[in-house]
Amino acid sequence: MQPYIPPPEEIDDIPVKASPKYIPLKDHDTPVKVLFTGYLCTVAVGYLFALIQILFTHGMADGKFGLSVDDIVYSYYGNRSGTVLETKLNGSMKDNASEQERFDIIQWVRDGADKDDYIDDGIQKIVENKCVMCHNKDAGGLPDLSKFENVKALSAEDTGATFASLTRISHIHLFGISFIFMFVGIIFSFAETTKTRLKCVAIGMPYIFLIADILSWWLTKIHPMFAMLVILAGMGMGVSFVYMWMVSLLEMWLYKPVFVSGLGMHYLQWRDNVNSETVGKIADFIFGLFKKIKQFICTYAMTTALPLLKKLWDFLLSKIKK
Repeated sequence: MQPYIPPPEEIDDIPVKASPKYIPLKDHDTPVKVLFTGYLCTVAVGYLFALIQILFTHGMADGKFGLSVDDIVYSYYGNRSGTVLETKLNGSMKDNASEQERFDIIQWVRDGADKDDYIDDGIQKIVENKCVMCHNKDAGGLPDLSKFENVKALSAEDTGATFASLTRISHIHLFGISFIFMFVGIIFSFAETTKTRLKCVAIGMPYIFLIADILSWWLTKIHPMFAMLVILAGMGMGVSFVYMWMVSLLEMWLYKPVFVSGLGMHYLQWRDNVNSETVGKIADFIFGLFKKIKQFICTYAMTTALPLLKKLWDFLLSKIKK
């Protein structure tokens, strides 16, 4: 028996229920929300450690803690007024040797970096005790300072990052960071409180800033005037990430109280449905307490907590510099 196949005119009359374009974040199943949240939080922690790593590498290029334009110039263009060893010993490697040891190495470099003086003046012993533990043949991308030839090569003029190293880190960053923003963008694309145009801008901006960031490394290597572009591109990626991260988490877990009616409206609706006068008084007290806490945060905390945090930050910086 052949199955009945309706003619085309009957098929056109069959009502078709339109499916939604996407499932909003608030309507996803809880396991999916947990999956998204776990990824977003893990990536955020990784982003934080990446910023800390930048502060302790590029941020120490000029010998001072904190990222500046000079740090970017020294990292990519180099300090053309000195040698690689001198720049490193006065910058990111400053805390790995005593002042006298750094002075002896720099003096040896300025005297011509002679091989006999390398041994006789005790420079080899300093390098073996303070440098080779990290700069050895198993260190990967770091120069192997257990060999004199490599130490001698670092006594040349500091021209910043080499084109070989820029090529290596460029393709690593392009592949790795683009994958991070792809998954963050996929999660953010389910948001419904952001207009489509703004959503497209937020999703596309990280890729534009990523390419600008990598390109600015190469441009700074050629001329130091492009150093500011490195900082601006990095800030652009950070702003895009924070915006998508916050909107995604808020919509998943706090959509109704944050975006729709607000906490106060939820309270009023619940208060009207409560018949008990005692329960109503308790609710009024609790909600009034929340209002006072909010007022305290907005007034006193901003004038007292922030100065304390600044003092704590200055204290930590002083300990790190020591």
